[in-house]
Amino acid sequence: MKLLTGTDLNREDALCLEFRGTYDAKVRLEHALEPFLQVLEQYAGEWMPSLVKGKRRRTYSRAAFWKALQDKADDNVSTLYLERPTEPAVSLELTLFRAEAPGKLRVILLAQPFSFFAQEERCRELVELVRAWACHYPTSHAFAGSYADSLLADSPCFGRDMQTTVANGFDQLYEVFWLNVFGPKLVNLLGRERLLSTPAHRVEELPNGCVLLVTWPIAAHFSHPEARQAQARAFVHLRPELTLDTVLRSLHQRNTALVPVEPRFHPDVAPLLFRLLDNTFISERQRKIAEFNAHPFPEPEEWLPADAALPSDVPDTHKALEHLSLLAESLVAILHSEVPSVLQQTPESLTDADLDFWTWSFPERFERDQIDGRLVPAIGAYLGEVMVKHLGGQWIARKKLEESQVRVGSRVWLPFLRAHKSMRSCQSLLDFSLTQFYRAAERHRG
Repeated sequence: MKLLTGTDLNREDALCLEFRGTYDAKVRLEHALEPFLQVLEQYAGEWMPSLVKGKRRRTYSRAAFWKALQDKADDNVSTLYLERPTEPAVSLELTLFRAEAPGKLRVILLAQPFSFFAQEERCRELVELVRAWACHYPTSHAFAGSYADSLLADSPCFGRDMQTTVANGFDQLYEVFWLNVFGPKLVNLLGRERLLSTPAHRVEELPNGCVLLVTWPIAAHFSHPEARQAQARAFVHLRPELTLDTVLRSLHQRNTALVPVEPRFHPDVAPLLFRLLDNTFISERQRKIAEFNAHPFPEPEEWLPADAALPSDVPDTHKALEHLSLLAESLVAILHSEVPSVLQQTPESLTDADLDFWTWSFPERFERDQIDGRLVPAIGAYLGEVMVKHLGGQWIARKKLEESQVRVGSRVWLPFLRAHKSMRSCQSLLDFSLTQFYRAAERHRG
């Protein structure tokens, strides 16, 4: 059983729904949230969450939901998660702001794959769900559509800094999404008559003064030319200072950014690059693939022919090997909390370490004397130990640590030199990765 994760969202697009509403904080919370659950159960259908998580995860039922909420009864800000681990995978985050009057709720729904919403009836039911929530919980703004496309639109900042975004929210019309709900303030700002005359698939005034707007029947078809035309026409209608050509050009650029690019990675560096992609927002994934495809990752040069190996010059080989083992253990001590796999000393742990170094920008995060004096020796020793353990390598210890070699087949490899190159900069972490070095040694072992 697998739950939707951030990595999943970076690999494939998803439907994203963000909804902010208010409720009467004077009534019992169970009474206030009853319509929320009733609407969800009525319209979710095949994507209905099957789990609820407060302090612990339970199989979804009304009783389980209330129990999870009761577990957080003392919190002024409470967050519950409604989840579905089977396709379509769903993560619904419900946050309640209880101390405010009126009470506020925020819903962030992510459902994957986005192609699940390529059926018009499923999209219609989702629209009805949002409509019903907006009637029960007056909203300032809500939207739904492609998660990747919303990121390309720079939602929720739209070019603002985060402090301004938090303070002002969706205080003007920054974007028209597939589905939109405009609260009374936005309706007044844009003009009710103008809103209600928007050329779109569906425009409806709700009883509480909100306006629901859906640009196109099918959410998953958002990038189709006709759907983009409809989106642009609606946006320009509501923002008449904009031109249709300008808006369409921007939408076309977003389409281009989402066109799949086939990865053409060298096998030695591919394990790391795919992991890096999984840590890249879906909106940037195709651009990053193209960048990696074009980047000339240099073939490792930190090796010598076996007959050119420097002989060991240490007086006590056993003691030297113990020292190398201790150095490798020091990297385990540094990384084990963030990278538990380093305890196993496997090829995969090298990729995990590469990723952690890059994620936390190790070459920029630590002083150079710490890097050269502590990290490089630890990384080089760990890399060598993995080669000894999994490639049948043999250490050739030297008094100068950077000269120590690992013999694998007809070559001797210089792991400390590789570690030094890798830690020169954040770009060097990719150009001189431990993963590529190990895979090259493995490839030349025979």
